[in-house]
Amino acid sequence: KQKAKYTYGLLEKQFRNLFDKAAGKRGVTGENLLTFLESRLDNTVYRMGFARTRRQARQFVTHGHILVNERRSDRPSHEMRPGDMVEVRPKSRRLEVFRENAERNRRTFPWLETDRRDMKGKFVEMPTRQDIPENIREQLIVELYSK
Repeated sequence: KQKAKYTYGLLEKQFRNLFDKAAGKRGVTGENLLTFLESRLDNTVYRMGFARTRRQARQFVTHGHILVNERRSDRPSHEMRPGDMVEVRPKSRRLEVFRENAERNRRTFPWLETDRRDMKGKFVEMPTRQDIPENIREQLIVELYSK
């Protein structure tokens, strides 16, 4: 649990709320939890390579550098849905940090389409457990919160 909270940069209350939401959804609770964690806006910005770390991605979002469906979103917890378009604000694209990050990160993920040159991307589908590279044992989190 601590590793997951630290990895995704969440506080206990945020994490617990996300767990409760995952438990209320049909399917495997642990997999639902990881899907919700991966579909947050700050994590999506990080996975698309627009930020070097999740913490940096969170700051970019809160400072208004990121647009979702052509609208500014300043909530790192914004829940992405399939079809959502994410882009770096045109005015912010000139910043050196965005150019460096776009050139540096070359990883791709099956649930995201990324155009690093234009600093745009699309959240194509909800990620599955097999797609998520994080080494988190979600079953232990479920067992802990189910007590």
